[in-house]
Amino acid sequence: MAFMAVLESDLRALSAEARRRYPAVKDGAEHAILKLRLLSSPSEIAHNDDILRIFLMACEVRTVKLSVISLSCLQKLISHDAVAPSALKEILATLKNHAEMSDESVQLKTLQTILIIFQSRLHPENEENTAQALGICLRLLESNRSSDSVRNTAAATFRQAVALIFDHVVCAESLPTSKFGSGGQTSRTGTVTGDVSRGINRSESLENEFVSRGLSLMRETTSKAGKLGLRLLEDLTALAAGGSAIWLRVNSLQRTFVLDILEFILSNYVAVFRTLIPYEQVLQHQICSLLMTSIRTNSELEGEAGEPYFRRLVLRSVAHIIRLYSSSLITECEVFLSMLVKVIFLDLPLWHRILVLEILRGFCVEARTLRVLFQNFDMHPNNTNVVEGMIKALARVVSSVQVLETSEESLAAVAGMFSSKAKGIEWSLDNDASNAAVLVASEAHSITLAVEGLLGVVFTVATLTDEAVEVGELESPRCDNDPPAKCTGKTAALCVSMVDSLWLTILDALSLILSRSQGEAIVLEILKGYQAFTQACGVLRAVEPLNSFLASLCKFTINFPNEAEKRSALQSPGSKRSEPLVDQRDSVILTPKNVQALRTLFNIAHRLHNVLGPSWVLVLETLAALDRAIHSPHATTQEVSSAVPKLMRESSGQYSDFNILSSLNSQLFESSALMHLSAVKSLISALRQLSHQCVAATATAFGPSSSQKLGSISFSVERMISILVNNLHRVEPLWDEVVGHFLELAENSNQNLRNMGLDALDQSICAVLGSDQFQENTPSRPYDKSQEMETWLAELRSLECSVISPLRVLYFSTQNIDVRAGSLKILLHVLERHGEKLHYSWPDILEMLRSVADVSEKDLVTLGFQNLRVIMNDGLASIPADCLHVCVDVTGAYSAQKTELNISLTAIGLLWTATDFIAKGLVHGPVEEKETDVHSIPNQTDGENEEEQALVISDNVNDQTPLINMVDSDILLFSVFSLLQKLGADERPEVRNSAVRTLFQTLGSHGQKLSKSMWEDCLWNYVFPTLDRASHMAATSSKDEWHGKELGTRGGKAVHMLIHHSRNTAQKQWDETLVLVLGGVARILRSFFPFLRILNNFWSGWETLLLFVKNSILNGSKEVALAAINCLQTTVLSHSLKGNLPKPYLNSVLDAYEFVLQRSPNYSENAASKVKQEILHGLGELYVQAQRMFDDSMYTQLLAIIDLVVKQAIITTDHFESEFGNVPPVLRTVLEILPLLCPTEDISSMWLILLRELLLYLPRSESPLENEEDESEHSSDHIPDAHVKIKDDIPNGTMSISLSKVEATSLSSGSTTALTEGIPSYLFAEKLVPVMVDLFLQAPEIEKHIIFPELIQSLGRCMMTRRDNPDSALWRLAVAGFNRILVDDVSRLTLNGGPSSSISKPARTRIWKEVADVYEIFFVGYCGRALPSNSLSLVAQKDDELLEMTILNILGDNILKSPIDAPLDILQRLVSTLDRCASRTCSLPVETVELMPSHCSRFSLTCLQKLFTLSSYSKETNHWNLTRSEVSKISIMMLVTRCEYILNRFLTDENDLGERPLPAARLEEIIFVLQELARLIIHSDTASILPLHPHLKSGLAEEESQDKHPHLLVLFPSFCELVVSREARVRELVQVLLRLITRELALEKVSLAS
Repeated sequence: MAFMAVLESDLRALSAEARRRYPAVKDGAEHAILKLRLLSSPSEIAHNDDILRIFLMACEVRTVKLSVISLSCLQKLISHDAVAPSALKEILATLKNHAEMSDESVQLKTLQTILIIFQSRLHPENEENTAQALGICLRLLESNRSSDSVRNTAAATFRQAVALIFDHVVCAESLPTSKFGSGGQTSRTGTVTGDVSRGINRSESLENEFVSRGLSLMRETTSKAGKLGLRLLEDLTALAAGGSAIWLRVNSLQRTFVLDILEFILSNYVAVFRTLIPYEQVLQHQICSLLMTSIRTNSELEGEAGEPYFRRLVLRSVAHIIRLYSSSLITECEVFLSMLVKVIFLDLPLWHRILVLEILRGFCVEARTLRVLFQNFDMHPNNTNVVEGMIKALARVVSSVQVLETSEESLAAVAGMFSSKAKGIEWSLDNDASNAAVLVASEAHSITLAVEGLLGVVFTVATLTDEAVEVGELESPRCDNDPPAKCTGKTAALCVSMVDSLWLTILDALSLILSRSQGEAIVLEILKGYQAFTQACGVLRAVEPLNSFLASLCKFTINFPNEAEKRSALQSPGSKRSEPLVDQRDSVILTPKNVQALRTLFNIAHRLHNVLGPSWVLVLETLAALDRAIHSPHATTQEVSSAVPKLMRESSGQYSDFNILSSLNSQLFESSALMHLSAVKSLISALRQLSHQCVAATATAFGPSSSQKLGSISFSVERMISILVNNLHRVEPLWDEVVGHFLELAENSNQNLRNMGLDALDQSICAVLGSDQFQENTPSRPYDKSQEMETWLAELRSLECSVISPLRVLYFSTQNIDVRAGSLKILLHVLERHGEKLHYSWPDILEMLRSVADVSEKDLVTLGFQNLRVIMNDGLASIPADCLHVCVDVTGAYSAQKTELNISLTAIGLLWTATDFIAKGLVHGPVEEKETDVHSIPNQTDGENEEEQALVISDNVNDQTPLINMVDSDILLFSVFSLLQKLGADERPEVRNSAVRTLFQTLGSHGQKLSKSMWEDCLWNYVFPTLDRASHMAATSSKDEWHGKELGTRGGKAVHMLIHHSRNTAQKQWDETLVLVLGGVARILRSFFPFLRILNNFWSGWETLLLFVKNSILNGSKEVALAAINCLQTTVLSHSLKGNLPKPYLNSVLDAYEFVLQRSPNYSENAASKVKQEILHGLGELYVQAQRMFDDSMYTQLLAIIDLVVKQAIITTDHFESEFGNVPPVLRTVLEILPLLCPTEDISSMWLILLRELLLYLPRSESPLENEEDESEHSSDHIPDAHVKIKDDIPNGTMSISLSKVEATSLSSGSTTALTEGIPSYLFAEKLVPVMVDLFLQAPEIEKHIIFPELIQSLGRCMMTRRDNPDSALWRLAVAGFNRILVDDVSRLTLNGGPSSSISKPARTRIWKEVADVYEIFFVGYCGRALPSNSLSLVAQKDDELLEMTILNILGDNILKSPIDAPLDILQRLVSTLDRCASRTCSLPVETVELMPSHCSRFSLTCLQKLFTLSSYSKETNHWNLTRSEVSKISIMMLVTRCEYILNRFLTDENDLGERPLPAARLEEIIFVLQELARLIIHSDTASILPLHPHLKSGLAEEESQDKHPHLLVLFPSFCELVVSREARVRELVQVLLRLITRELALEKVSLAS
């Protein structure tokens, strides 16, 4: 065991120390060691006193070393309870002796031992031992010989011994063991709030301990310990009073020390004094008397009583009595408090006042103390209001700063103290501070304590108020319940009483110090006090204090003062140092104090929003000023420091502060959603009150003041909107008041206020409609018939109507245009954003819009129509079905209004939109009508109605189809049609034209959905009446020319806007409308004709339409006539190709065209020409589309119509265009449509009629020869014979042509000739020839061969016009056509191996005869001739020559070389024609040849070349046939004859000329002939007909070689004559020919040798 070992070690040390001088002690120590080894525990040592005796023995020696060792061992024995209690007296005697020793270590050991005795089981139980032990401490404490360390140790030992004694009393009396006091001044935390919270926690623990222990009843002391403590307390009290202690046997003791001990006892052993009566009596009669005597300061204090430390102890003791015992010592405490308050204002040292202020501050920051004091004194009618007096005293200390000479320095020091405290460090002066600085610091310290005391009261009230809320005595300010009328709880009543008695004093003091302070820490602390007290007042419903504190706080936020306020501020005593006011004309600067005050205000408002009620006005005025500052362009924030009073912050800091304040400002009103409904109403009422005040002031204010008022109104309005937006879930109770104010502003005379009210109304309505209460198509939910659903719908209806009704009220209650426009703009925004959510308010909206249409102000009408357009474009699906007809009527009203034209036009477009919407409720017409014959309605294919079909499909799947039945749809649709029909008669052309277009476009778009009965109504009630009215107006309207709008004057005359000539009269504009009507009718007929023609009386309607078309063409303008024609054309063309057009309708159209063409229209020639062209184009298109429906009679009628047009054009032409080489437009149109008129296979016989009709338009020759030929070929019985012959030759009889029909439909040649002469230069014939040739080539084979001769004749006549009109294109086109026809025919013969079996040989013979005639006449008479021409250019001459060569090549290369079926005499004529043309150069005299143009000689030479080509033969010739053989035989004889003539004529001319040279043409000709004769090789068949001797023929036939030239033998005599020619070239060529003859005769093989 460690203790035993240590003890043995100490005994050994003791033995060693006493070995020499004190052998008895040594022996005793050794003996004790032996004894100790026999013991095992401290309890055994306690029962055996041998161990204790050796130590006491050593102490008796009284040597320092032995005493120190012995006392240490005694301490260990006592500490381990190894000493018996009976030995205490002997030990104390020993200690008393040792205390008298002068050695310091022994004295200290002695004091330690005494303390250990009090802490151990040896604690003295009787008075004697206790007095002896305490006396030892006191004697050492008071001894002059004692060192400082001994005295200090003695004082501490005595203090601890007293504490242990009183702890023993508490234990013996079964009292609470907790210590309730700190034994000194209450420690201070960083803030007053922290001090209050600590104080309240400590007082709560005290009260809880007393209550839990049941120690509230006082009793007498019964224990020895209690009596012993009482004796000690009495002696201490006597010593503190300066007397002697009887029990302790001490005459005197330092009062300071004793007071310190008493203060310790009073603060730490409250239970003893509160429970035990003797103690309480000592406290009341002795201690309180002592303190009262000590605290008196009415005389000079001397000695110890005047020392600061003594005064501090006295005051602390008084504070403890007041704090802990005021409930039982009411009178004493009242005296004490009164004395403390008086001391503050006595002429005492500043440190003394500071001590008192610290005490008073301690009371204020301890909630329990202040509560008890207030309850015991201020609330007791018989007692003095000590708390109120204390607070007023503190307030006087604070207010003293105004009279101090060093107030600014003191305030700065106060701020520094608060700042240091906030940072957790002690504020201190520099060591070398001057007396003045110390004085300032002391004054600042006193002010700081006073401020903290006041703040302590504030926080105490707030804490107690929170306690009352917690225990349920008060309602929380955030509770939704209405507050009780009166506070009934004990704590609540206490708080109310405290607030009522203290608030004014506190407010004055705090507002003063706040106004003079700039330090951040003190400002924050005071503002916390403001916040705490104001919130407490709000919870307590203390209206006056609440308002006063709010008003005071608002002064420190921001202020826009008026002039009176400025003057009063200047006149006030402290105006120089007061918070600078912000002038609205200057830049607004927010100091940190302003910012913190604003934050405090926000905190209060958030905390008390449910209880502020009328006090909101104060808050809102400040927030309005803040709002203006935030939005001020010159507003800044300011940073204040102790070194530099005012420094501008960086911009980021400014914006940060402003952003935070702005956010707080917004959040306050956003949090209104959490407020009680009555609180929200109070807030709105306050905003409205603020706005009313500013509105009234605005009327008289000017300049910046007016701007300030407007800013406040704007703030109120914006915050009302914010409240509304954040309370949408309960908006109905708030709506009327908010919107009522907005309406008042909207009707104000001030423009700015009006705009503000209108904007606010706009935002409010849109916000409510955008809330969750309004969902899209809410009433269209599945209807639940429950009472709950009906109630909900009723509430929704009420809310919606109340939201929309202000707009109607605003519009109808004022005549101001701006206000009305504003209401309409709001409605527009509502419809654009939330129109789909409306359901019950549509009647009011539409009524309002309907009234707008009748006003004369253009701006209002425009706005009203914008609303309507939104409804019609986007909102029809959400409008109830019973309101749709009102929508249509309102749209019609805007269409008919005369204020703005564009609105009328756009409104008509909205009617179209309405029909599209209404048509969604309809089904397809034919499906609906059960009695309709479905088979009579042809299927519409080929994409005709793909758009309509797609529309039907889209309609069927459209989810927004309105819930309107068929009857409603029909009625709505007819109401739209009726409106459009009325608008179609509007005096404004643009409006009626738009209405007409829309009427027919809607019918066209939705016609497939109309039933049969609906279509009948549409046709007879809307379509035809519209047509009749437009026609009537067009016929009866004025033709007077209009003047445009007057633009101004020039030279005194009015200047008018120009109007285009096509619409400068009423009649022309009605014509334009009529054109649109006809276009609409055409669209309907094009789209729905198959369905419409089965309607009742449709044929009569068709006849009416035809009659109207005829009348329009004959009597209307050109535009109307063209539209009428287009109307018919569109209908016929759309349905004839599909077979949907019955033949009677087609015949009626042809009859109508023929009717109008037979009569002259009543307008200009040019317009009539346009009309005729349109009709002709129509006829061409009509035939192309409906050619399957045409029979012989219809086709004949068609040709008769065209013939009629041609005759009219020829007769009435004014030759204007002819002079410039142009065909009249009508005839050009005829030429355009002729290629379209090819008869079909069913009417192939019409080819002859068509082509013969065209032939009659070609010119006829007047030459006697041709007339004679015509008479022989066109005798009366020629054509019938030809026809009969053809018919007989056709076995199946398919080629049967009615002769009577041909004769009946042919026009007389004489009349046509006479007519044709009306067009000079054959212009029409020129254009007709290519068309006719093309048609001929397309004709069937049989019809082609019948008309072939006639066509050849006509072309020949056209070709022969070259002589009279060489510059005309007619002969050229005729040549080209002639070539095309022959080439085509020869190609067919070659391809088919001959003519068709259906064509008779006489017919072919007649064709070839006509061809031969044309070739003979044209070649001989017109080709290669020098025809007179003055206008032909060189290029044209070249082209003509090329054309001659072309026709020559076709004859020589295509016709005569092909296997044609021409008779032999025809071939003879054709070859003879070439020979006649080839003889021109050689047959002319030499003199004439020199004058002949070069192209003539070239043509003659080319013809001669063709003769050589036709006569020749080569091995490469693979198409040698019978015709080719016959042609070569004919050609060779003519060629030999021609060559012989040329050769002989050359010799004759050469001899006649003598030395003169021959013409170049003749020389070229002779050389060409000689060269070609050398190259010419002929077929054996050809050679057989040469006029040679029979022996020569037989000899040549025997030769096997094919390269023979037998034709040279015939010309041998001529060659022999040419050997004497002067031309060397001729002689050379003749020599070549003679060699060929020699070889031909085989003479080169014969030699003389043989």
